[in-house]
Amino acid sequence: MIDIVVVLRAEDAVLDFLSVLTDGETALVLADHGRTLTFPATQSPAERLARIAGHVRPADDRAGASGPGSLADLVREAAGDREARVWTHSPADNRRSRGRVGRDTAIGCADRDVRHAVGYSPYLQVVSDFDHSLDRELIAGKLDFVNRACEHLLTAPSPEYVVQTPRIPATERFFHADTEERERLFALLASLDDEAASIADPWEFGSSPYEKDRLDATAAWVLGHRAATGESLVEVGACEGALTHRLVAAGCAVHATEPNPLFRKRLTEAVGGTETVRVTSKDLADLAIASDLADLTEEGHPRAGAHLLIEMLYYGQDLGLLDRLPTDHLFVALEPDAMDGRVRPWLAASATWQEVESVHLVPPRVETVCAGRAYLIKRGSDGLLLRRTAG
Repeated sequence: MIDIVVVLRAEDAVLDFLSVLTDGETALVLADHGRTLTFPATQSPAERLARIAGHVRPADDRAGASGPGSLADLVREAAGDREARVWTHSPADNRRSRGRVGRDTAIGCADRDVRHAVGYSPYLQVVSDFDHSLDRELIAGKLDFVNRACEHLLTAPSPEYVVQTPRIPATERFFHADTEERERLFALLASLDDEAASIADPWEFGSSPYEKDRLDATAAWVLGHRAATGESLVEVGACEGALTHRLVAAGCAVHATEPNPLFRKRLTEAVGGTETVRVTSKDLADLAIASDLADLTEEGHPRAGAHLLIEMLYYGQDLGLLDRLPTDHLFVALEPDAMDGRVRPWLAASATWQEVESVHLVPPRVETVCAGRAYLIKRGSDGLLLRRTAG
């Protein structure tokens, strides 16, 4: 049996896998190098750390791995004809470069015992299966490695590379993940790209009690203002239609927009055949970075009684674009801190919109995700109904 650690960069091996690499015969695969270091059982921890230190590089945003096949080949070469246990990053590592290595390693080594490091997890508490507490001697070795080999990373400006106290654990924690868990963990930490859409319902709108309450409350809020806004709605960033279904069931005509082609395909399959639903790719998330703001008022972007911007103004959109939306009413929902820190200051300075109503849709709740593999705080949701001023 040989233990093989697969990491993106050399320092990752010591920060999260020191307990594995200092016990018996081991091998270290450096994905950014495409290189493997082997450590015989007779080699001391100090000698191993010195070898790894020689491969620590400057922070480089181009660092990456070449995919499941190449990582599997490197593991196969390191293992030879021996049985191998493979250790790698968490697919939910908040540093996306590491999360991809963890996911790709597990895909490429699906026939082996793969274990993921919990590491520093600022957004999720991950339930571990194996915990390795370091003794003081190993902790001293880890800290000496950081001070000597990673001094330049202690002040690195990039969160992908900076080494801070939470990234130097005294207890290294690991977990198994089956395919479904792995893919959900990976998608959960993605943004609005194809990685988030790689599985259906990545944010568990269909199974989460919190999300059900939030969507029910949001739909009831919107529907409660039909007398003022009418039945015609544009839902911006409808994802797979969790809110759309609720509005259509109540008789609303919904123009659901979704820029991501994978989400849009699922949205179309779910509600596209309904007479009162129209699905397009237009979305404020796209228009916010478009060079031609006329896209906002072109014929394909319909006028409606209200536009719904529900839990989607988190991505740096220019809020000034809201002035150009062809509607007299906006429903905006966000977690309270984002609402207070971003939307309310913009609204206070706006000559175009005025507040009609402020509502507290759902309170925060701690909830499990990924079939109980992890848990996190859902931060609640506040709503603002805005009306265009007469001018």
